[in-house]
Amino acid sequence: MKPSLKDEVIKHLSSLPYEDQRRVLNFVRKLAASGPKGVPGKKLLRFAGAIAPGDVEIMRRVIEIDCEKVDLNEW
Repeated sequence: MKPSLKDEVIKHLSSLPYEDQRRVLNFVRKLAASGPKGVPGKKLLRFAGAIAPGDVEIMRRVIEIDCEKVDLNEW
């Protein structure tokens, strides 16, 4: 029988030193507290077609021209 995900996590967690277990606990708490972010796509459907097709084409071209470059001296 395949162990559950929870059993697998507990197995590995119990083999970690105490400080690492505390780090895992803190990480899990942060994950649980964060919850889902953003807006469901259904709520955004009312915006479909809100931007004029000509404007969309301009944005597409600008993104293609300006965002596909790598400036090696930027850093």
